[in-house]
Amino acid sequence: MNTDLALWKIVINLPESLKTELLHYAEYLQEKYPNNKQSTEKIETVRGYGSWAGQIIMSDDFDEPLEDLAEYM
Repeated sequence: MNTDLALWKIVINLPESLKTELLHYAEYLQEKYPNNKQSTEKIETVRGYGSWAGQIIMSDDFDEPLEDLAEYM
C-alpha cells in the first residue's frame, strides 16, 4: 500500500487535538532532517470529494444512440 495514502487514512480520522500533536511532531522531524526534503507537490494535489465540480461537461445528446452502433441495435 502507498505510504502516503495509508498515512492520510489514519490522519483524517484522528481527533483535532491529535492532528495538532502530529503536526508538531512532523515539524520537529522536518527540522531534525532538513536534507530529506521532498516535494510538496503531492500534498498540494490531494483533492477531496467534489473537487472536479464544474470541470466536466457532458453533451446534451449523451444518452442518444450512436450512429456507429446502429446496426447492432
